[in-house]
Amino acid sequence: MVRAFVLLGTALTPSACWAQTAAGAQVQEAAAPADPGQDEEIVVTGQTTRDRPLITASADITLADREAIDRRAAKSTADLLELVPGVFVEGTAGNLSNNYSVRGLQGGGQRFVQLEEDGMPIVYGGGGGDFFFTPDLSTDRLEAVKGGSSGVLTVNGAGATINFVSKRPNFEELEGIARITAWDYGQKRADVYLSAPIADNLAFAVSGFYTSDPGVRRNPFDYDGYRLKAALEYRFDDGGFARLSARIGDLKSAYYAGMPYANNNGDPEGLPGLDVQRDNIGGTAFTNIAVPVSTFVDPDGFRDFRYEEGVRVKTKQIRFDFDKPLGDSFSVFGRARYLDLSYDFNGLFPGSGTGNAGLASAVDYLTPGTGSPINSLLTVGQAAFPTAARFGIRNTRTGVVLGSNQASGLNALNGNGFLQLTTLNHDYQKGHDFGMNLGGRWEYEGDTVKNSLTFGLLYYDVSRFQDQSATATALNDVRNNSDIYDVVALDANNGVIGQLTDNGLVSYGDWGAGIRDRDDKSFSLYANDEIAIGDKLRIDAGIRWESLDSRFADGNAAAVNQPVPAGLDTVIPTVGSTFDGTFTVREDKKDMISWTVGANYLLTDNLSVYARYADGFQTNNVDPISRIELYEAGVRFEYERLISASATVFQTNFRDQFYNFIDPSDPTQQTAFQADLKTRGVEIDALIRPTSWFAIQASGVFQDPTLNNLRLNGVADSTFDGNRPERTPATLFTIIPTFTLPNGLGEAFVRYKYIGKIFADSGNGVALPAYGVTGAGVTINVTERIQVGINADNIFDVVGLTEGNPRQGQRQNADSGFFYARGIVGPTVGGTLTMRF
Repeated sequence: MVRAFVLLGTALTPSACWAQTAAGAQVQEAAAPADPGQDEEIVVTGQTTRDRPLITASADITLADREAIDRRAAKSTADLLELVPGVFVEGTAGNLSNNYSVRGLQGGGQRFVQLEEDGMPIVYGGGGGDFFFTPDLSTDRLEAVKGGSSGVLTVNGAGATINFVSKRPNFEELEGIARITAWDYGQKRADVYLSAPIADNLAFAVSGFYTSDPGVRRNPFDYDGYRLKAALEYRFDDGGFARLSARIGDLKSAYYAGMPYANNNGDPEGLPGLDVQRDNIGGTAFTNIAVPVSTFVDPDGFRDFRYEEGVRVKTKQIRFDFDKPLGDSFSVFGRARYLDLSYDFNGLFPGSGTGNAGLASAVDYLTPGTGSPINSLLTVGQAAFPTAARFGIRNTRTGVVLGSNQASGLNALNGNGFLQLTTLNHDYQKGHDFGMNLGGRWEYEGDTVKNSLTFGLLYYDVSRFQDQSATATALNDVRNNSDIYDVVALDANNGVIGQLTDNGLVSYGDWGAGIRDRDDKSFSLYANDEIAIGDKLRIDAGIRWESLDSRFADGNAAAVNQPVPAGLDTVIPTVGSTFDGTFTVREDKKDMISWTVGANYLLTDNLSVYARYADGFQTNNVDPISRIELYEAGVRFEYERLISASATVFQTNFRDQFYNFIDPSDPTQQTAFQADLKTRGVEIDALIRPTSWFAIQASGVFQDPTLNNLRLNGVADSTFDGNRPERTPATLFTIIPTFTLPNGLGEAFVRYKYIGKIFADSGNGVALPAYGVTGAGVTINVTERIQVGINADNIFDVVGLTEGNPRQGQRQNADSGFFYARGIVGPTVGGTLTMRF
């Protein structure tokens, strides 16, 4: 029998693993190899046949075992997605709310990619999965399938399904793991895993972690929290299992948006007084800010922005899984989970609304005219204080006042003389996400034909309430732990005679009313058939029909905005665009079909070729469904332990790609973006082990994504045709040499990741240069039960930008010599101490 071996960047023989099938619809234990020196069969997400060797698969599949996960030393869930070739990760937001895209789709979202745990979506929509799931010691491996049956066997994952597979409870003996992790930027984390049998057919497993983490950038606040997971599993005497599991968590995290950069002939650089590799403009000035809001939102007329809380996520989940054979050729399975969720997002967004133009000198800010980013406020101030000689700024922390006539003092501010406008984004969401997958598998084996037919139904009931009201803008300086400034009216002697701003807030309601309520009820029927003809040919085909019933209630903005609460010292007259207590309700019911067909032919025991077509979609509540069409063909080659490699050519067509973004000319309004995207490319993935002590793993994607048929608010604009989609690289590759240390002492590795040039906008006006990041690590087995690991990332302090300023629109420029972008951090070093018992 052909043996499959795919391990992402490891020189070690894989340990016993579990076969994950039907996108998690079935889970069974893979038989141990007769010869320990041989490689195990691996069956991964996206296939429905039991024990199907990977070399015979007709889809683009990736596996990363526990060693590869540990070697990555991920700071976030999104970091682990970099283990999947073809997925571009913008992993610079912190521990959560990171963006990722697949095969040429523009960055800035999480569309067409479904994150799963044990074969079930973490959340129905796919996007936001990293809020509610964090890998821990119970995570056994990562499996991924791009295209193929991904759009059939799960929802909203037509581009890729990335499945985090858990360790099964130990039915043989007590198993315990404890780990302590620390990073030089201040993270402290303690993990534990414990599993043991209770009776012959009953076992339990518990896992979890507690963490205290300021985030990778300098921060006066430390965000803490925990997540706990428990499972109780019963094994039937005739095979199969039933498992009850639960998760609970309350976790705070830092969040980072854009940073200001200088543009030096296309090369990004920091500004004097601001270390873009480590600094963070957020700090104590933003600890707790009361923002005026509609009394329909909060009866007292204020809503607090709390940077000290960061992003606080609460989760409660209960889940039941079963798998039961009903004879030699038929089995049934079921998965169901209910997730109760909420998050309170307190994030700073510098450069929103005014975009790059908001990064200006303090002198320009205080000089009335079109050159001032706050000219409309100054105009109101001139009317309110007609005797004022000039305007100035007053530091809300120190009380120091600088007038517009004190140019030398203003130019010396922070060492760079700049001020900026920063949006306070307070986004609270709560709701539930119920999912269920019930089905069966029928298997037939004849003399020359084997067939496996899997069929079932998927049901999801999802609701979200969102309060993103009271989005306000503050005036702050450009440095680490920045200060906020009030704009004040001054007399001839620079004495304060009036105040224009409210504790540094220059406007309210900047992103609209912000109250929304949405519901989705989804029902799907699916079937996937895999047939083997002889020993060489395998043909797969799958189809899923989904019916979606959606409702979206959008809070209306008041026709006449409420005045600011009494007692505020400001010339700002109203609370801005805000909720009037009523909703505009849209309801929609639609259905769609996703289908795929593929084939694999085994040329020799070591060489196979495959081809696949898939037609899938992404639901968007009441907004139009986005379609994706994938063509791919590939070759796989394996030769003993020396080499395991694959190469895939693909074309991906994203039809009617739809999303909303903030209109830079009027930030209270959403602009509708709709376009077609096409990507052609080549993907490679290879593991070469020329000796027992050295291995090198290389993976990469080389693609040509283009944008066509773009419509902004329904109006066609051909000037975008042929452009590169925003935040999408043409080249991505990773190289990982691994060295096995003698006498079982451990291993050492180097990791080099290259990201090609991207554009900050679909107009391709601001280009962000390519960069390469080098990391290294070593794992030492102190004893059989104690292991120490050390990891370093971005050793050479490379400046790397994953995105520009998304809230500046689709046509951007850096004519001022400055721009906003979100970048990777400088060098970081961390370590783990792992104990097994």
